[in-house]
Order: sequence, then structure tokens, then C-alpha cells
Amino acid sequence: MRWRLTALFTLTSAIGLIGLAGFAVHNDDLSRRRQLDSELKLQITQAVSGLEFDDTGQLVATTLNDYVETSCPSLFVLSDTGGSLKPAFTPRQPCAHARPADVQAIAAASVQEGGRVLTDGRGTDGHPLRLAAGVFATADGQGTGGSIVAVGDLTSDQAAHRELTGLLAAGCAVLLGLSAIAGHLLSGRAIRPALTALQQQEAFLAEAAHDLRTPAASLRLLAETALRDDTARDAALERTVRLATRMGELVDGLLTRARLTAGVVTLAREPLRLDQLVEAVADDTHTDGHQVTVRTEPAVVNADPELLRRAVANLLGNALTHGRTAGAPARVELTVRADGAVTVDDAGPGIPAELADSLFERFHSGSGSTGLGLSIASWVARAHAGTLTAGSSPTGGARFTLRLPVHG
Repeated sequence: MRWRLTALFTLTSAIGLIGLAGFAVHNDDLSRRRQLDSELKLQITQAVSGLEFDDTGQLVATTLNDYVETSCPSLFVLSDTGGSLKPAFTPRQPCAHARPADVQAIAAASVQEGGRVLTDGRGTDGHPLRLAAGVFATADGQGTGGSIVAVGDLTSDQAAHRELTGLLAAGCAVLLGLSAIAGHLLSGRAIRPALTALQQQEAFLAEAAHDLRTPAASLRLLAETALRDDTARDAALERTVRLATRMGELVDGLLTRARLTAGVVTLAREPLRLDQLVEAVADDTHTDGHQVTVRTEPAVVNADPELLRRAVANLLGNALTHGRTAGAPARVELTVRADGAVTVDDAGPGIPAELADSLFERFHSGSGSTGLGLSIASWVARAHAGTLTAGSSPTGGARFTLRLPVHG
């Protein structure tokens, strides 16, 4: 996809650059021709004003040598004598070596049309030429006395035109190269969000498959047990309810994690009492015989109530699950300080050494957990410009400390 976008961007740029370059080349050629045509017409006009006639009305074209301003004029005067054109003035050293047949032909065409005629030709030396012809009147001004032909050499103009064409071609090649590089970089930036979204989707599917495979197999095993053994049906149904509850919490955690990773969750920050929120979370949590002690000081923070409630509930649930020894109820202490810090202490075995560096990453929790709760709590802390740290508790277990900036 990236290479296709790069090719499309480069092709579009190429079409635009080639079109502009073609227009510039055509316009340069046209303007050079127009300029040369104007110069040739001006030479003809000046030459007509420099023609003289003797007392008998015969054309005296030799005075033209003194009138023209160049030592090698490319002006040819042909006089109309009884319907045929005969040379009346031919430069001894013309700047442009036109063929006599071409001069005769354009002169005859101008006399026939009675006006100016322009055409292209080729000189005796092979140079490209531009020929212009115009008529002049007789001595009495009643008829056409003949034609004056001005010739211009196009060699220098064509060389300058080819040089401009080469420069434009080189410039277009350089710009196309830069356009290809820029298109490749821009296409990479353009598809990066799509790749990120695809990777997030794949990660979510992997998480879901990883975490739902075992509970789904357990549900099937419990259902088969209840079908085969009527005496174990009640116990199987109770375990099924607990397992279904755990699966619901797991799916909720997966969806929350996916939304947080995708960045679709917007923070609805508002000033709230952190101590009251923690007390409410503790009251709503089913302790199931475990001991939860809450100590609070008034604290106001700017936070999203739902996300912060989820983070505190995850920390408390993690302490209730892992903060106890086998066969003994959990003892958890929740403390809220006025500086916006929430500490969760448990009396469990503490944090395993192998999990110390990856505790807040997904799938890196203790046994019997999805590994998403602490990851979500860590993300919520960072989203609120806070921190979540883990360490040893004075009670002998683990301590998790959630710190949030206080209001004001």
C-alpha cells in the first residue's frame, strides 16, 4: 500500500511537472518566434522608408546600404517589372544565407497577397531561417513596386531554446525524485494510524483468545459433568456462575484495555473527592469474608470519575486476590492522603522477583489473574499525569501507590 501511494503521488507530480514544463517550452518557443517576427517586420518597415526613386520613377535600392544599421544586412529587395520580380538589392555579406528560390517565393507571395507574409526556411549553410516579406509602393504610390524580404537566423534562438528545455528536464527529474521521497515519507505517515489500528486489533484478538480459551473449556467441562452426574449438578452450577462472572469481568477488562490502547476514551476531568470515591469503591466491593480497612484524609483531585473508580477497584481486587496466604482471609488496608496518594497494602507473599520489572504489562500478573487490572490502573494513572508504583508493604505483603495531582 505504501509503495502504491508513493507511485500514485509521484505519477500525479510527474503529470503536473511535465504539463508545466511543456507549457513553458512551448511558450518560450512561441515568444522567441514572435519577437523575431516583430524584428523582421520592423526591418521591413524601416527599409521601405529608406527606399528612393529617381526622376523617372525607377527604384534606387543602392541607398539602402547607407540606411541599414548592420554591416551584413539580411534584406533583399525585389522590384516588380512587368509582372515579374527581379532582384534590385542583394546584400554582399548577408548575416543569414537564404536560398534565392526561397526569397523569390516569399516575395511573390507577398506581392500576390498585397501584405506581409512569414514563413520558415533553411539556409544554404543548413541553418534554420525565418523569412518575412512585405510590399512597397511605386513612386507615384498607385501600385505595388515590389517586395522587401527580411531574413533572420534561428540558430542562436534554437540553441537557447534547447538549453532551456534541458534545464527544465533536469529540474523536473530532480523535483520528481524529491516528490517520490516526500511521497514515500508522507504515505508512511498516512498509513501509520491504519497499521497501528490493525496491530491493536490483532493484539485485542490475541488477548481475547488467550484469556477466554481456558474459561470456555472449563464451562464446557462443568456442563458435561452436570449432564453426566446429577449429584454433582448443584456444585457444577455454582462453579459455572462463578466462572461466568469471571468471564464477564475478563471481557469488560479486555474492552476497556482495547479502548484505552486505541485512544477512543476521552477524559471527562472534574474536581472530585478522592477519599469519598475510594470509600465508595470499598463499600461496593464484595469482600467475601476478607478484611478491608479504609483510612482517608480529605483530598480533591481533577480526574475522570469512571476511569479512576476502575483503577482503584482493580488495585483493591488485585490485593484481595493475591494479598493473602493460602487458606487465610486477605487483610487489605486502603489509605488516602491529602496529597492525592492512594496506597493499597496487603498481607500476602509480596511481589515475585520475576514480575518486578513487568508488573504493569498485560499478561504479567500472578496466577489466577488476567494481567489486565494493573495494566489498566497504570494507564489511568499516566492519563491523569500521575504515577502507579509497587513496592513492599510494612504489613509484609505488597504496596501499590497511586498518586494523582491535587486540584488547584
